[in-house]
Amino acid sequence: MDFRRHPLAPRRRPAALAVAVGLALAAISACASGSSGTTGASLAALPRSTPADLARYYDQSPKWHKCGVPGFECATLKAPLDYDKPSEGDVDLAISRKKATGPGKRLGSLLVNPGGPGGSAIGYLQSYAGIGYPEKVRARYDMVAVDPRGVARSEPVTCLDGKRMDAYTQTDVTPDDGAERTRLAAAYQRFGAGCETSNRTSGRVLPHVSTVETARDMDLARAALGDEKLNYVGASYGTYLGATYAGLYPERVGRLVLDGAMDPSLPARELNEQQTAGFETAFKSFAKDCAKRSGCPLGSGGPDASGKRLKAFFTTLDRTPIGTGDPKGRKLGESLATTGVIAAMYDEGAWPQLREALTAAMKHKDGAGLLALSDSYYERDPDGSYSNMMFANAAVNCLDQPPSFTSPEEVEKALPDFEKASPVFGEGLAWSSLNCGYWPVKATGGPQRVTADGAAPIVVVGTTRDPATPYRWAKSLAAQLSSGRLLTYDGDGHTAYGRGSDCVDGAIDDYLLTGTPPTDGKRCS
Repeated sequence: MDFRRHPLAPRRRPAALAVAVGLALAAISACASGSSGTTGASLAALPRSTPADLARYYDQSPKWHKCGVPGFECATLKAPLDYDKPSEGDVDLAISRKKATGPGKRLGSLLVNPGGPGGSAIGYLQSYAGIGYPEKVRARYDMVAVDPRGVARSEPVTCLDGKRMDAYTQTDVTPDDGAERTRLAAAYQRFGAGCETSNRTSGRVLPHVSTVETARDMDLARAALGDEKLNYVGASYGTYLGATYAGLYPERVGRLVLDGAMDPSLPARELNEQQTAGFETAFKSFAKDCAKRSGCPLGSGGPDASGKRLKAFFTTLDRTPIGTGDPKGRKLGESLATTGVIAAMYDEGAWPQLREALTAAMKHKDGAGLLALSDSYYERDPDGSYSNMMFANAAVNCLDQPPSFTSPEEVEKALPDFEKASPVFGEGLAWSSLNCGYWPVKATGGPQRVTADGAAPIVVVGTTRDPATPYRWAKSLAAQLSSGRLLTYDGDGHTAYGRGSDCVDGAIDDYLLTGTPPTDGKRCS
């Protein structure tokens, strides 16, 4: 499972940075998984006092220098590669900030994370949050981002070069026979092996990119910035990271916004299946909207009929891919087409583009539009290179929980449930959940409730028709957190803050500026 904010959403850097929650298709989905149902176990807080062997990390003073976009500064922080053995080496963490602009009293630092896992927080800060967050928020806070370990500028995990990644994203994830199942399993094995052996840095950090470790890194950043408490806005997977921080350091929680929330108590099988249903809900909203438009490529017979037509089109592409005009000769098969459609589910603003792409592909056998959507999802640049987002995504998710499926036979048994959750996407999403079954590093975490007893009020935001983080997850996380406050956005798309609702934006802005959370259960549209 892949927790990302979508590249077409307004809070992303131009065209390419995908970070929010969503299953990555075409055999690249890292499965955030687990082996059993919720047990009721809660994430335990760490001791309040700083262990002596971590003191040198907490005493750091960043050496800031100008970087990237004018007005931003960058520095490097040190963190222990292994918190249990801090004497055995460090990892370098990239950090960036834009100082508060004033007027008004400075409120401290506001860390932001756009999700992923694997999305560059610094890229997000410098392209959007540091210049696009409300002016009144930027006036009072230093806007700050840390690229998580294994991501972008912080010793990135790498797995495959562009050519091999192109092949990987085209892998058939709806195998029809034993030979195709064998090829799919082999693709997962090659991907995982590449992450471990592509270079020394990648292999070194691969066992140490868990969410718990990254949350501990955030506390080092808090200390280095001179803040007594952590103020934070996390989207999508960033909500899991923020909730984990709250669970580990409840007394250091300042003002936390968790937008597009995950449910950390669920094992992967449930996460994957519920998210599959979320994409089906989003697709039905798209289909209803499409039917109102002239020339809708899915027809006007209702969402179920539209879904059957789209699924039939995917099946046709599985047999006979169509041209795209791609200079490297890539054609549009079922995997890339499905990814392209999934990509547009994150933001209703992308629906017109999806309608055009489907019309071109279904009526004119031109797959260029769907390929472009798929490329934006995978963060593939025109030169054929990929960012490390998908590599880090797999590395973090496969480390955070054990695999939900460890063999093709287990996936086959689960197919009816996934196809019930989504007749359109269920088959592909089930098979995509097998990736972690071939991961070279054993998982170190598992599903846990997060209560964060003693924390200041934490605002949890859920969107009712969110495709990637189903609304039920936000309700669950808000209920788990002892100080959780649920803010509901009745609408489409992934996440809510900064997407056009004055009600949502006003409630969050007021909380960030005054510390007063919205009334628990507040609803916006």
